Amino acid sequence: MQMTFLGTGGAVPTTRRNTSALMVRREGERLLFDCGEGTQRQMMRFGTGFSVSHVFLSHLHGDHVLGLPGLCQTFDFNDREEALAIHTPPGTKSAVENLVGVTGARPGYPIRVHEVQPGGVALRDEEYEVRAFETDHRTRSVGYALVEDDRKGRFDRERAEELGVPAGPLFSELHEGNAVELDDGTVIEPDQVVGPPRPGRRIVYTGDTRPTAATVEAADDADLLVHEATFGEDRSERAGKTGHSTARQAAELATRAGAKRLALTHVSSRYAGESDRLAAEAREIFDDAFLPDDGDDIEIPYPDG
Repeated sequence: MQMTFLGTGGAVPTTRRNTSALMVRREGERLLFDCGEGTQRQMMRFGTGFSVSHVFLSHLHGDHVLGLPGLCQTFDFNDREEALAIHTPPGTKSAVENLVGVTGARPGYPIRVHEVQPGGVALRDEEYEVRAFETDHRTRSVGYALVEDDRKGRFDRERAEELGVPAGPLFSELHEGNAVELDDGTVIEPDQVVGPPRPGRRIVYTGDTRPTAATVEAADDADLLVHEATFGEDRSERAGKTGHSTARQAAELATRAGAKRLALTHVSSRYAGESDRLAAEAREIFDDAFLPDDGDDIEIPYPDG
């Protein structure tokens, strides 16, 4: 699983930071979280590819959605045929449909807009799901947690051979959770040779929000929490009034959640040229906090390597 930060800036883009967008690539599938103005150019610039199957919108403020009409049009120009799913907060479906169709042209491929409820599952796949959780901004908003299913336990080949299981198809049967019978009638149960299930990965994306208990719950033991950090402590009062967080608040939340790493995004243009201050403030609380630049790629390893 790999993440590319396509846009790490706040509402006003700068020469270094575009507006919000995050690409997640997992097993060949591309998931896009938010789509600020200029996102498609960022995708070209940083080589993420355009084979996006799902777009997850945290809320409908312009710096998170204004890139969507152009991206959908580019898909059409590239003769896309497969459907595109757009997931959006409650009560915003018609606004997203109007945004996509703002030019009056109908794309030649299906676009399906789904409203997601906080606490619900936005997407269920064979090996993972994307869950929506409640956030606290100045409009209808949600965050998203990509949570992989548990993986099979490790197969103990040495133990299996000690029990007399011949190498081959019976190994696979046991690893799939099925008991097997040997030629002498001995039955070998899976738990004799297969370890406990191993956790998958969890990444959490907040979009714009004040710190919330729901985010703490969603980010419980997360491998990576991507939390907005629009302001430093010098503007903590403004952060609260405008529905945002400071870098320090994001770090405190990551600590409460037990997250392994914290990425700070949505940096206000006020901090252009001095954004390292925000990372420093966060690291006073949470050692593994960092502030990615546009184009940074982050590999998300399995918890057990």
